[in-house]
Amino acid sequence: MLANLSGWHLVAIFAVVLLVFGATRLPALARGIGQSVRILRSEVADGKADAPDVEAGDGAPR
Repeated sequence: MLANLSGWHLVAIFAVVLLVFGATRLPALARGIGQSVRILRSEVADGKADAPDVEAGDGAPR
C-alpha cells in the first residue's frame, strides 16, 4: 500500500498536514514525535537488556 506513494503524494500529504495544524504548531508537533521515538527506542533497548540470555540448544536461561 505504501509502496505506491510517489513524491507528489508526499507533497500533498504535507500540504494537508500544514493546513490542518498550521505553520506555527508544526515545530511542536515534530518535537513531540521526535521525543516519542527516542522514548520508544530507549524502552526497546532496556527491554532487550533485561531479557534473559538463552542458549541456542535447550531454551533454558543461563
